[in-house]
Amino acid sequence: MSATLAEPDATPRTPKTKPPRRPLNSSAGSRKKKRLPWAPWLLLAPSIVLLAVMVVYPTIVMFITSFTDLEIKNKMLGTSPNFIGFDNYIEVFTKSDFPAVLVRSLGLMVVLTVLIVVGGMLIALLMLRLSKGMRLLVSIGLLFAWAMPPLSATVVWGWIFDTDYGLVNYVLNTITGTQDWRGHGWLADPWSFMMVLTIIIVWQGIPFAVFTFYAGLGQVPDEVLEASQLDGAHSVQRFRFIVLPYLRNVITAVIVLETIWNLRIFTQVYALQQQGGIVSETNVLGTYLFRQGLGEFGVTAAIGVFMVILLMGISYYNVRSSLKEEEA
Repeated sequence: MSATLAEPDATPRTPKTKPPRRPLNSSAGSRKKKRLPWAPWLLLAPSIVLLAVMVVYPTIVMFITSFTDLEIKNKMLGTSPNFIGFDNYIEVFTKSDFPAVLVRSLGLMVVLTVLIVVGGMLIALLMLRLSKGMRLLVSIGLLFAWAMPPLSATVVWGWIFDTDYGLVNYVLNTITGTQDWRGHGWLADPWSFMMVLTIIIVWQGIPFAVFTFYAGLGQVPDEVLEASQLDGAHSVQRFRFIVLPYLRNVITAVIVLETIWNLRIFTQVYALQQQGGIVSETNVLGTYLFRQGLGEFGVTAAIGVFMVILLMGISYYNVRSSLKEEEA
């Protein structure tokens, strides 16, 4: 027996491999996998129902109403409105001051978005250079500004720019040594009204941009920045060719969000108008839609439809950019 095993010509025996055993419950497992796709829809059902009730249904009603002459008298008398086609849209753009309000809103939106994005990026870069204690102090100050309700912030800033007892007029009188600024109404002039409005919105909107950019700057590799510095790139070149490409998606998201939010401003404008602003010369889309809604519902619905289309067009750019980044 041992001699036979020691022979060099003896071919080694290979153990036979057995085929993998098929699990007995494979059919049951496949049936379970086929039943799983309905689970995500079940989890999303409450959100879908809420969106349908709060967004889809009102949007459909608004779209239908925009083609009718529905007024408050129809609600009081219980009568049905008449279908008038695109007459409401024609009236909005030809027989009202809506075009002027639209231009004012778009111009204000551009100014606010640029100031918030640029200012937020500068403060975020500054926070990287500050010490830990100073960074904490700046963060707390930004959080206080961000946490204050828009109405409360507008009232406080309205007191600061008050005609008779405002802090701004007092400081200007102290600096100039005269009483020329006493009784100066900042909200009475449309341009100074927009300046005060810009200060309020930027003051409250810039913390979001700062914290978002600061978080994004933390994702830029230090090794890449150090290598570029050794190659002789100065700070502007490092920011342009290294930091900006890394923050491209973050900057795009902040720009789109700020654009939408700044186009939908209402509280600050309405509160300042109540404190002395000229309504007809300071209206934006939100306040114009609110004041128009007290009469002709058909015209108001036409304005609302136009705003929805405008906001959807702006949001489409963000979705399209995000999908392109995911495909790449």
